[in-house]
Amino acid sequence: MSDTTCHMSMSVDGFVAGPSQSRDDPLGRRGIEVHGWHIGDPRATEADEIATGWLMRPRGAYVMGRNMFGPVRGEWDEDWRGWWGPEPPYHAPVFVLTHHAHDPIEMEGGTTFHFVTEGFDAAYAQALETAGDRGVDIAGGASTVRQALIAGVVDELTLDIAPTLLGDGERLFDGVGSFDFEPVEVLHSPLATHIRYRRVAAG
Repeated sequence: MSDTTCHMSMSVDGFVAGPSQSRDDPLGRRGIEVHGWHIGDPRATEADEIATGWLMRPRGAYVMGRNMFGPVRGEWDEDWRGWWGPEPPYHAPVFVLTHHAHDPIEMEGGTTFHFVTEGFDAAYAQALETAGDRGVDIAGGASTVRQALIAGVVDELTLDIAPTLLGDGERLFDGVGSFDFEPVEVLHSPLATHIRYRRVAAG
């Protein structure tokens, strides 16, 4: 079976998004500061380019939370199709956790958003079946990644730790009781320390 991966950017105080997330500010106040390494900051280095390659490597399926998919809450009362325009960067099926049923949304470039109301385990099982040997990525946000870590399904976790303090927002590891990973590769730039972890083999 192929690996399940997860790649998240965060502040040094552990936040992957700032406070007050909204349609106009989807990463929350100052949340964009943890993403400068891959969105065009002129200080980016070869290390950031390598980490961007890790982030963008093709996967067979993705799992994400509804808050990452968009700002619509409650019943689906508008035709929201994601933040990414007509051709999202996934190019594979994406299974979105939600409490409200929605028909699949087929986008350009091979991305189809499927909406799963039965919880993380059901979404992950569907992603595994769909991905085959191409692997699954847990795309975010924080709540979905926490569920994946607690379930013990993540084989490789990459953290891009930006040298900034957000002070509040969405914290990644709240409620995660153990960290069963060890670092296997570390890259540095002025914008982030990129740490690639692998799950420690049991026994």
